[in-house]
Amino acid sequence: MADAATKVIPEGKVPENANEHCPGPESESAGRAAGCEGCPNQEICSTQAAGPDPDLPIVAERLSNVKHKILVLSGKGGVGKSTFTGQLAFALANDENTQVGVVDIDICGPSLPRIMGCEREQVHPSSNGWSPVYVQDNLAVMSIAFMLPDEESAVIWRGPKKNGMIKQFLKDVNWTDADEQLDFMLFDTPPGTSDEHLSVVQLLRNSGITGAVIVTTPQEVSIQDVRKEIDFCRKASVPIIGVVENMSGFVCPGCHNESRIFYPTTGGAKALCEELDIPLLGSIPLDPSIGQACDFGSSFIDTHADSPAAHAYTRIISKIKSIVVES
Repeated sequence: MADAATKVIPEGKVPENANEHCPGPESESAGRAAGCEGCPNQEICSTQAAGPDPDLPIVAERLSNVKHKILVLSGKGGVGKSTFTGQLAFALANDENTQVGVVDIDICGPSLPRIMGCEREQVHPSSNGWSPVYVQDNLAVMSIAFMLPDEESAVIWRGPKKNGMIKQFLKDVNWTDADEQLDFMLFDTPPGTSDEHLSVVQLLRNSGITGAVIVTTPQEVSIQDVRKEIDFCRKASVPIIGVVENMSGFVCPGCHNESRIFYPTTGGAKALCEELDIPLLGSIPLDPSIGQACDFGSSFIDTHADSPAAHAYTRIISKIKSIVVES
């Protein structure tokens, strides 16, 4: 196995146990081909508009100054994907010369505004489009949560309306001025491989996706769903940057012994990555302070810099930066 910190899984590589006759979600025959029979995503793929989306060139133009676009994915909810996205954004923005944007495409469960400490802000229109909410001078966030009347309001939308909102986040938001560059754009996605995932992949088709970071927990019930997420990335030609194992153990602050809370029955993320030849970016132990940092919208890496979890975050984020820059 090659060094996990120096490679990205090639685009379009399909695992051996995948449906060999799947045309891929971006194909004109998606959802209609013979190999689509029985696929749980058949209806979603078949209802996509036929032919090229006329807004794709507009999205590509709007994002032409965005250097790296990274999807943060998870097969299952509750594994800490949004938490990781927020902490990754804070860490990248620690370099004042690095411009970072975060797009919350979890339309029905937008949690990033609280994690980023900007949940009570609002989006304002300008002559160049919507202005994202700035957490700091070089860190901007866009989420549907900024448009809801209060924090308890539910978003009860079907797929087409959710997809339309994601398109607006990319097409109508003024992420950068003409003479500026956004170094990183992070996409926090909902669990699974459904409407939002297909929509963002198709909308970024012309402007390109740098890769995906997949977040899991050690137990087999999460690993099984991550396999589906990997399959989606390969069929949708999304490069895989690597896998992060979250909540990998609990380090006692008193005795410093580590306990396995979620036991890796089948070997966890390490065994999965070895089997599928995917980079394992690292493991993050459980730490109650991470949840507290998210509740208060602060950077855990800054407030608890000496903790084992902060050291794990730092190592993982350094690997992501090195892989992205070299890819």
